Amino acid sequence: MQQFRLPESLLADLLSAFVQDIEMTRDGGTYADRAALLDYCSRSANPVGRLLLHLYGVEDPVALAQSDAICSALQLINFWQDPSVDLPRGRFYLPVDNCAAHDLTPHDLRTFRPIGVAPPPPRALALLADEVAWARLLMLEGAPLVHRLPGRAGWELRFVVQGGLRILDKIEALGFDTFSQRPTVGASDAPRMAWRALRMGIRMRRQSAA
Repeated sequence: MQQFRLPESLLADLLSAFVQDIEMTRDGGTYADRAALLDYCSRSANPVGRLLLHLYGVEDPVALAQSDAICSALQLINFWQDPSVDLPRGRFYLPVDNCAAHDLTPHDLRTFRPIGVAPPPPRALALLADEVAWARLLMLEGAPLVHRLPGRAGWELRFVVQGGLRILDKIEALGFDTFSQRPTVGASDAPRMAWRALRMGIRMRRQSAA
């Protein structure tokens, strides 16, 4: 913190989110809507991106907003990847109002046991489809940030973005049934992600030339 003058508030936010997640799980808490979930992401994920930008001296509002979008998207992608793991452990991240829009309640999803019993109902899959579309939109909103970071950091961020998008592709390929299984990214996905990361770099060079 002293050497790089890291903002203490960002580190405090991470601790705040950690405590909140423990308490929400302990108490069976839920998030009323997307705004409430994004508030959690603003402390659980966004500080990581802002700390990275701080190290590279990138502090303009556009870059910070793009970083927040990427980090929040990554947190959401993790949520939509993990219902088969989170629900049995008492962790619930699906916004309650979105559940209600699909005629579902947190109780419905918490007491549903799809693995080896029955496929999830179509309305649950439609709910996940909506959440996946939201996460994808956020990730694409923040993706231009990869062109602001130099060298290795910029390439690492490209792979972070493409890794998140690849998980969303896999969730979609499962018919959005992450209530029954957890998709992951492995070695077989590396060529596709590398090509997409390279295309991001080519697009940047073309825009600079124009």
